[in-house]
Amino acid sequence: MKRTLVFYAAVCSVATADLIYAGYANAKTDNNKVTNIEKNLQSIPAGWQLVKQTFQLHIPKNGNALSELIIDVPSTIAVSNDIDILDDKGQKIKINISVNSRRIIIDFSEPVTSSTTKLQINLNKVQQPILGSTSIYHLSAKVVGNDVEISIGEAQFPTF
Repeated sequence: MKRTLVFYAAVCSVATADLIYAGYANAKTDNNKVTNIEKNLQSIPAGWQLVKQTFQLHIPKNGNALSELIIDVPSTIAVSNDIDILDDKGQKIKINISVNSRRIIIDFSEPVTSSTTKLQINLNKVQQPILGSTSIYHLSAKVVGNDVEISIGEAQFPTF
């Protein structure tokens, strides 16, 4: 009785897996020959992927010089301290990076003035889930002569 039950369970499992349709892949055939490939299944990927996330920050004209950029990282991802910041001419800017829990603090060696119109921030090694919600980074900054954090916006990156 147990063998029969196990046999029927195995047959039902195989039949169920066979009925799940994820698309067919057929080899290109000539002269109506029988194909060698059929019923390929694709499962939903799970796990993490390593990505590079980039966003631009526009520097306002006639504003105070930027001394610090603060990035609050979403809890769904892991960001390394492999970060590059480029000016509007594509030149790398010297920075000091410190990480405190889910907060990245970027100190500029030389304050960023309004002569630089935009900054490109490259988060080079970000681990994000393959499936999940959009990653939302909250950005704030400090200007020279003021220790108050100024909220400057969000950067959003969908998972794919």
